[in-house]
Formats: sequence, structure tokens, C-alpha cells
Amino acid sequence: MDTDIAIIGAGIIGAACADALAAHGLRVTVIECDAVGSGATAAGMGHLVVMDDNPAELALTAYSLSLWRGLTGGNAARHEYSHCGTLWLAADDEEREAARTKQHTLLAQDIDSQLLDAHALYATEPHLRPGLAGALHVPGDGIVYPPKTARFLLERARGVRLVTARAEALLPEGVLLGDGSMIHARTVLVANGAAALSLCPELPIRPKKGHLVITDRYPGTLRHQLVELGYIKSAHAGDGDSVAFNVQPRPTGQLLIGSSRQFGVTGKEADMRIVSRMLAHAAGYMPMLAQLNALRCWTGFRAASSDGLPLIGPHPGRPNVWLATGHEGLGITTSLATAALLAAQFTGTPPAIPVAPYLPARFPELTHVHE
Repeated sequence: MDTDIAIIGAGIIGAACADALAAHGLRVTVIECDAVGSGATAAGMGHLVVMDDNPAELALTAYSLSLWRGLTGGNAARHEYSHCGTLWLAADDEEREAARTKQHTLLAQDIDSQLLDAHALYATEPHLRPGLAGALHVPGDGIVYPPKTARFLLERARGVRLVTARAEALLPEGVLLGDGSMIHARTVLVANGAAALSLCPELPIRPKKGHLVITDRYPGTLRHQLVELGYIKSAHAGDGDSVAFNVQPRPTGQLLIGSSRQFGVTGKEADMRIVSRMLAHAAGYMPMLAQLNALRCWTGFRAASSDGLPLIGPHPGRPNVWLATGHEGLGITTSLATAALLAAQFTGTPPAIPVAPYLPARFPELTHVHE
């Protein structure tokens, strides 16, 4: 065999898995058709956020954030890491109660959070529109620039070989490349996001398109990442188009504005109808955004699984094929935990959290794959 494990995809998930597996002494080859950290990794906001829509999501995001703090603690600039925290904005009394419920869930897992009334909210973020009911502050959240971290992880990974090529097909003996050559591998890890469907069309994932806009430099405008509590409904919508307010202060002084979600769209070009809707919604929460200069807009595709959790582990219907995909909008946040859980399974070492909720075998339809 050329390698113990061939990883398809050098985004943040693939790079983290390469680093974790190489640390166990495995021979790793990474196959990437584009630049390291491109694709969804380069398109995302880089928000490191604890999410609590269900216990499995909370366990995975909380565990991963602890790993991120360890990774960035020695050199925040290397990852463009900022410990800005998140403010979950409550538009009215009903959402303020939702924030209180969210706080109880986080505190039960020893995750620090504080409820802010309207006075405290406007004292820390004065550019928000009047009339908001308050917010939940989660100080342990942060942001990174994911392509930098993906490159760092691959450079750190001992002995990892990077092959620039397109993976055309999975074969019993490894991976067929676009030029007709083969990478022989004992195991293949499919970690290329929504593009995994080109290799494993049976996977229960769908591409979900998103738009982002970045502004010129306005240092000091914003202190925290701001997210509306309604974002959760948008993030888990199963169909149609949706937008939600999400803005973050980048270390450069720029503001990164999101977010949008579209199903059934394949083109990478920006949909100005969606962009306009997204920006108008953002200005509804933070009116001064309408006066700022936007420098660039771009799109990307999240790999959304049918149950909202990633697929991490062996493919039940393809011998010697493993999966690390389906992370939707939490790929950056959960990349390090994904790698740790996958390496634990692969090497037979005890995982830090239970892996059962993320195993691909939870989908019975994957057991029988018809080539």
C-alpha cells in the first residue's frame, strides 16, 4: 500500500483529521483538487460557537471549542483568532425567555453564559437598533480565519503527503485520480464536504448555499459576534431560502455579515436578490450597516445532513471507506473534535465523548450500497 489512509479534501476537516491521524504514527496522504483550505473552509465565517439544539450537538461543539482554545492559546495571530464571544440577541420578551432557556442548558454543562438586559446590551453594543429585549452572552465563543488553520494543521502533521489531484472514484484498493493514476490506501477517508456526493451519492447530505459580505475597515464598531436567536430556525430549515442576522468583528477591523441558506442551487455566483434581503435584514438589527462600504461578496456550500449531525466514522456499506462530512454550518467549530473522534475510532483509543450520535451507521440506508 502507498499509504495507511488517504484523505480526500484538504479543508479544515481533512487537515484536522490528517494532523490527528499522523500524530498516531499513521502514514497519511491528503488528496486535494484545489488549494489547501479552499471550498467551504474559505467560504465560512470562522465562528467558533457552542450550539445546543440537541445534546449531541452541544457535546460536540463544547468539546471542540476546548480543543480550539488549546490550539490557539499559544499563538492567536497564527490563526487570526479572536476571543470575542457571542451575543444571542432577543428581539422581544418571547425570545428573551428562549435566551433564558438556552442559558440553563449551557450552565447545566458548565458553559459560562450571562443574560443581559436591554440596558447592559446597549452599553456594550450601542449600534444595535432600539427596542431589543436583551441578549445571552456566551464569552467562550470566538472566531478564526479557517484557511490559515487548515494550512497550519497540514504543515504540523508529521510525514503527511499532499497530492494535488481530483479524486474521481473510490476503488477497493484506494482512490482513482483524475489523470488515471491511483493512490493505493488501506483506508480512504471522505472529508470533502458536499463534494462527497460525487464519490458516495448515497450519503444523506445536501449542499446548502450561503452568502457572506465583508466591509471596509471600521475598527471599534463591534466588540462581539452578534446573532439573532431566530438564526437557529434559519440554520435548520429543511427547504426554501432563508436569511438571518449574523455579524462579526474581524481582527482586521472589518465586519463580516451573514447569513443566508438556499437549497437546490448549484451555481456559485452571488444571488443579488438573496444578498439584498440578507443585508436589509442585517440593517434591521444594526442600522448603521447600511452606511458602510462593502468590499466583497462570496458564496459557499455547506454539507447538510438529513438529521443535522455530521457523519464521523466508518461507512457501513463500503469496506475500508470512512466519512467525515455533513457538518453544515458547524464544520469550522467541530473540525478538531471530528478529527479527535475519528482518530479514536481508527486507533481503538477511548474517545473523549460518546461517538454513537455521529456514526454513519445510524442511517440504515447506507448499509447496502449499489455501485
